[in-house]
Amino acid sequence: MEKYKINTAMRFFLFFSGTMIWAGIWLTGFGAAHWLLYVPGVFFYFAVITGICPGMIISNMIFGKKSSAI
Repeated sequence: MEKYKINTAMRFFLFFSGTMIWAGIWLTGFGAAHWLLYVPGVFFYFAVITGICPGMIISNMIFGKKSSAI
């Protein structure tokens, strides 16, 4: 599982993105926002806290490893 750990820059990006999602939900109203909007906000904070990003794991499973374009 160590190979799926994200670096500090990615953690900051996910923290900022998650904060913007939660700010949008708050400004819209927690009762008015659709429940599906909560999912990425929770996943982003989960990735920030644990260092494991479910989206990166799923993307690697679907598209495989990165290869050089050169």
